[in-house]
Amino acid sequence: MRTIGILLGRLREFKSPALLTPLFIVGEVVFECLIPLIMVSLVDALDGTSLAPVARLGTILIGLAFASLACGVLAARFSATASVGLAKNLRQDLFFRVQDFSFADIDRFSTSSLVTRMTTDVTNVQNAFGMLIRIAVRVPLMIVFSIVMAWRINVSMALIFLAMVPVLAIILALIVLVAFPIFRRIFKKYDALNNSVQENVAAIRVVKSFVTEEHETTKFRAASQDVRKDFTNAEKLIALNGPVMMLFIFSAIMAVDYFGAGIIVNSAGTELTKGGLTALITYGIQILSHMLMLAFIFVMTTMAAESAHRIAEVLTHEPSLSSPPGGATEVADGTVFFEGVSFKYSDKAEENALSDIDLRIESGSTLGIVGGTGSAKTSLIQLICRLYDVSEGVVSVGGRDVRDYDLQSLRDAVSVVLQKNVLFSGTIKDNMRWGNPEATDEQIVRACELAQADEFIQQLPGGYDYVIARGGTNVSGGQKQRLCIARALLKNPKVLILDDSTSAVDTRTDVLIRNAFETEIPGTTTIIIAQRLTSVEHADQIIVLDDGRIKERGTHAELMAAGGEYREIYDSQNAAKESEVA
Repeated sequence: MRTIGILLGRLREFKSPALLTPLFIVGEVVFECLIPLIMVSLVDALDGTSLAPVARLGTILIGLAFASLACGVLAARFSATASVGLAKNLRQDLFFRVQDFSFADIDRFSTSSLVTRMTTDVTNVQNAFGMLIRIAVRVPLMIVFSIVMAWRINVSMALIFLAMVPVLAIILALIVLVAFPIFRRIFKKYDALNNSVQENVAAIRVVKSFVTEEHETTKFRAASQDVRKDFTNAEKLIALNGPVMMLFIFSAIMAVDYFGAGIIVNSAGTELTKGGLTALITYGIQILSHMLMLAFIFVMTTMAAESAHRIAEVLTHEPSLSSPPGGATEVADGTVFFEGVSFKYSDKAEENALSDIDLRIESGSTLGIVGGTGSAKTSLIQLICRLYDVSEGVVSVGGRDVRDYDLQSLRDAVSVVLQKNVLFSGTIKDNMRWGNPEATDEQIVRACELAQADEFIQQLPGGYDYVIARGGTNVSGGQKQRLCIARALLKNPKVLILDDSTSAVDTRTDVLIRNAFETEIPGTTTIIIAQRLTSVEHADQIIVLDDGRIKERGTHAELMAAGGEYREIYDSQNAAKESEVA
């Protein structure tokens, strides 16, 4: 019931059509149930002497039929409006909720699962809701009205239908109880299937370069086959509904025909007339055929119930990171402190990703971070803009704990060019304005000049109006990195973080970008993660991370003199350069 309440709360502007649908369904059922009752009078009025009663009753029947049709059409229209509107609001609310999720929340649900919930699950709920406000209202009303009408005609005949209803309900319930767990498994496997598709499409260049299409095809085929197998088992159970229902329908009609004919003959038409028998058969077909509809509703709602639960799970999930009430909106400067910081990605994780980090970065200074793969360099900088929260200790920016800031204000003051550069479909100008929606063309050009991107942009067809393909697939890796740096600069940040974001540019361009930072944004704190030591040797402070701990710290000269891991990396990189020259 809680899940139903959560989903129905998303109707909002579509409440009126959702309420009007059952109202017109009631009208449709009433008019439809009156038709057989009029038929009794029409059949019994056929005495072979006059057509006057036929004309009068026929006119009434035509009126009832058109009234039922009008109600049915209006109910269908309002039902479609309400169900599609609910789906629209659900997708919108799911998307907005995901926008508030932290990286940890995304990790918990997984990207593929969130996509499934916004597409397949919402569609299941849409279809089920559309049927529920129509058929689920129509079926019980039709069954009750038909039994009442049959009871008025002949009590003993009505008891035949009445006795079959609970038997059919029990059989239906047993089928649903067995099928429900299967559908629950299917949706989890849908997530795995979507994950396989998403991963393959995103990495299609890697797949093709390593010629692993056959491997990916085999993996997808296995996941698809697994879903097919479970769906087949569920459908086999659901397929029993039709034959079982039809068996009972025809059995009931045969019983009514046999016993009804006996009553007419034995009572000479005093207890039951021919018209009454015709109406009973009609009501019987209505009752039992609507039980068949009820079976179909149960199948759809069984599937939709799990989908509804999965949707409600996202809608009710509170993001692990949120702005505090009355959070600070002004960041004083780019000073960054780490005090006794330890961090792990999950409470269940056995080991910390970062341990015992104490670090002071003065406003306007440059920090270089180096270390091997898996040394937690990216984990460290993600704590500054509060993409994750620390497990222990405090990270402060501008002299204030990052948890005391309004999230938007903090992230506006901290620009991050992540290791995986992302560009969106649209013009270069459109992509630049992600950094500052109000940026003028002149500001965009200046940021691109600082990032050493203006030169190649001017050579593109259309220049700054050149259309970037989805993911930036029509520009090189180095060009993509420079565009992302320019976009970050447009925020005019207090802290600029470059996570190995000049790895795809040549050494000369790297130097030009650093020099531009020193002259154009001297008050901005710059944090550079790099594998190439030439990118950080100018830094005011350099730290060497190893297994989530600061192993060395100092200037380039100090670390070289210490002869530790930094010196080893420097010597190995220089040796590699010398061998290339030789």
